[in-house]
Amino acid sequence: MQAEIITIGDEILIGQIVDTNSAWLGEKLNAAGIRIHRITSVSDTARHIEQAVGEALKRSDVVICTGGLGPTKDDITKHTLARMFGMALVRDEAVYEQVRRMTELRHIDFNELNQAQALVPEGCVVLPNRCGTAPGMWFERDGRVLVSLPGVPFEMKALVDEQVLPRLCEHFRFRAIVHRTAITFGMAESILAETIAGWESALPGYLHLAYLPSALCIRLRLSAYEIDREEAEREIGRQFEQLERIIPYSIVGYGDVSLESITGDLLRARGATVATAESCTGGNIARRFTALPGASDYFRGGVVAYSNDVKRSLLGVNGGDLERFGAVSRPVAEQMAEGVRRATGSVYGIATTGVAGPSGGTPDKPVGTVWMAVSGPEGTFSLRMTFGSLRSQNIERASSHAINLLRLRLCGAPDHGLGTIRY
Repeated sequence: MQAEIITIGDEILIGQIVDTNSAWLGEKLNAAGIRIHRITSVSDTARHIEQAVGEALKRSDVVICTGGLGPTKDDITKHTLARMFGMALVRDEAVYEQVRRMTELRHIDFNELNQAQALVPEGCVVLPNRCGTAPGMWFERDGRVLVSLPGVPFEMKALVDEQVLPRLCEHFRFRAIVHRTAITFGMAESILAETIAGWESALPGYLHLAYLPSALCIRLRLSAYEIDREEAEREIGRQFEQLERIIPYSIVGYGDVSLESITGDLLRARGATVATAESCTGGNIARRFTALPGASDYFRGGVVAYSNDVKRSLLGVNGGDLERFGAVSRPVAEQMAEGVRRATGSVYGIATTGVAGPSGGTPDKPVGTVWMAVSGPEGTFSLRMTFGSLRSQNIERASSHAINLLRLRLCGAPDHGLGTIRY
């Protein structure tokens, strides 16, 4: 079972909006056993819509279009599809009445443009839209299905959940598609691939491994297509258990977890708290923690100690060490972590100090150099890393590695697994 997604709208092509509909649809359809093999974006022109839809229907069992169903003149999808399928536009009384009631409730004039929303291709199946004025439309040709949906995300999502997916499940027989994703952190992609090469080579033939790297982590996704779901889930579980034995402290978790969410869970389980002292990361670590629901269970507070005066006065960093070693140094990072822990009464303190860039680097401390430290009951541990020249990436990467340093301490990782570098 193969499907395509077509998003329609000049606003997507010129970058005015981001196409989030395709990502959501891909995840939803895949979970239902429908494999997406192509996503296309086209402009609000009849020729491009006809070409994209016509070619998609030759290749795919299911084609889902979003966009171009509004009441204004630039929304031409409905008219174009009606012409393609040789159908006249007729008024659907149920849609007409729904739109009339909706405009009345919203104190909007029920003018000709709104009334025209009730015009639908005569031979399609109308999918009433309880969230908006543009109905969805279901077409069939030669055993293939085309679904046209409004581009407004919350309207599209309601139609897919309530009508499109149930209809597709009735119309086709799907075999399961199973995915599970492990989140890893702390190993470069090439080193990770080399380390797990033996495990990867021994995977059963029906399991497919994908590497999904980003600035924040590397995701390892195992997928099985058109196979018994329970069998696939059991085998994927066994394979990830083996992987955990190979890279035990590099696997953060599974699914949609993040470094901060897993670290927050570890703190909560221990009844422990954390506070942050940030210089080069400018409060980003605190932001990432406090963006999580329930962070007040373990997050005590943070200090953005950007200047040396603040490092001394609020965190108790020794002035002599600042003069001797500089702000970007192991002693300062460790004293910042200890100081914020002491000032807030937290069990753990995290600190960062570095050269985020693009200027300010020196030969011994180039742009991207960051010292980070974690202080806790077990002692104070520090790490020096050198990233790149892009300020935004340096901030995110430093934040991630500092959070990971705490996670590793909470997991009981051996000291040699922390990559600790002493100044």
